Amino acid sequence: MTNLGFSEEQRDCLQEIINVAMGLASDKLARFLNTFVHLRVPSIALVGASLIPAEFESRYRDTEAALVSQGFFGNEGVRGEAIVLYQMENAHKISALLGYDVGDVSEIEMLTDISSILTTTFLNGLAQQLENSLSYSAPRVLSSTNGDLSGMLKNTSFHWEHALKVDISYQLVDHSFNCDMILLIPGEAVSNIKTILDRILEAY
Repeated sequence: MTNLGFSEEQRDCLQEIINVAMGLASDKLARFLNTFVHLRVPSIALVGASLIPAEFESRYRDTEAALVSQGFFGNEGVRGEAIVLYQMENAHKISALLGYDVGDVSEIEMLTDISSILTTTFLNGLAQQLENSLSYSAPRVLSSTNGDLSGMLKNTSFHWEHALKVDISYQLVDHSFNCDMILLIPGEAVSNIKTILDRILEAY
């Protein structure tokens, strides 16, 4: 976080806001699936957006992966992309977790259900703390079973020069299932968020 141009107060404020939003999302997922969700401290960094597809490709090398991507747009220039990534070997476990019978819905539909819980709950919590209001684009589902994951990622929002990347990992303790949620905020929107953080800090 030290290379993002945030003051120490802004940095601490942003970290706390993300922690609260992450906790809300994990709590809703845990209640929905009746299990405990383990969280790691989220990684937050300013990165070159063009390098992100290669990073994901490295992380999911030699395994089939699915990705659900959803853009969000708010007031005061707040915008970005929320991405949830899964290993496809975990996908068959989702049916039992959601209470579906075999053949009721496709694996992609089940992945989208889980993504909706995590993405909307996290972003709504984030927006509430930023005193903002967000709207969302329709989710897009990509799968490495249909082609190169890195190549498909380049067709999302990675034309940005730089992005603030928040990397969150969710793991279901009672099940061998985990997923990663990546929040990407383009560089120009980071400056707008810093202004909002200053306003929140002034209020306290």
